[in-house]
Amino acid sequence: MYRDIKNKRQREDQALLPAIKKAFHDSDKTYGAVRVVKELQKQQQYVGKNRVWRLMRENDLRVKTKRRFKVTTNSDHKRPVAPNLLQRNFSAPAPNQVWTGDITYIETAQGWLYLAVVLDLFSRRIVGWSMSDRMTDDLVVTAFANAAVKRRPGAGFIFHSDRGSQYCSKRFGATISKAGGMQSMSGTGCCYDNAVTETFFSTLKRELVYHCSFKTRQEAQSRIFCYIEGFYNRKRLHSAIGYCSPEEFEQQELKMAA
Repeated sequence: MYRDIKNKRQREDQALLPAIKKAFHDSDKTYGAVRVVKELQKQQQYVGKNRVWRLMRENDLRVKTKRRFKVTTNSDHKRPVAPNLLQRNFSAPAPNQVWTGDITYIETAQGWLYLAVVLDLFSRRIVGWSMSDRMTDDLVVTAFANAAVKRRPGAGFIFHSDRGSQYCSKRFGATISKAGGMQSMSGTGCCYDNAVTETFFSTLKRELVYHCSFKTRQEAQSRIFCYIEGFYNRKRLHSAIGYCSPEEFEQQELKMAA
């Protein structure tokens, strides 16, 4: 009797394992047991987290490890700063009402590559981004302009960032005002005031950057583009939005609003 039960479980494990491996490798080895379970549920396969965790452990399906990274922007300047309108309320009732932005850097053999992003708090989608070998106000203006052209936010939207000199520049402030937005900024040296964007950068580096040795900036740009547009926005399951991808979450909102 016990042998029959054990054999049955082993057969079930072997039948389940290919789907687990596919979900894991399709995520580029970034999904742990919880996200693998959620991905299987989307495929109408229902299995417990503990079972998935055991099979992943037994088959050496290990998630990419975390590393720390440094703050990039420079808040030590005399430029005027905006008030903190967000106050760590990292939610939004609809798309294009609250955006956040930040800058990070990526090491390549040619030197640093700087990445600025614009993130929609409603869906956690990266709606705009820009990359350059220089960290100037051009970087953040271009990232915001790309987002504004694609998304066309209504008047009164909020754009939140840290107090970096690029975001405090007159040019960037004028760009926000022209688009009908209001600027909001974190407290001095307080990364928690922009935690969602910081978390995105942490995810990007953990899941991609720290596992690559980029020979050129162009190579890094290409890989980061594929990660953001091909994986993160369209496929990556996000715990804050019910284990949907940002694109899927926005599509659900459109259906409900119709």
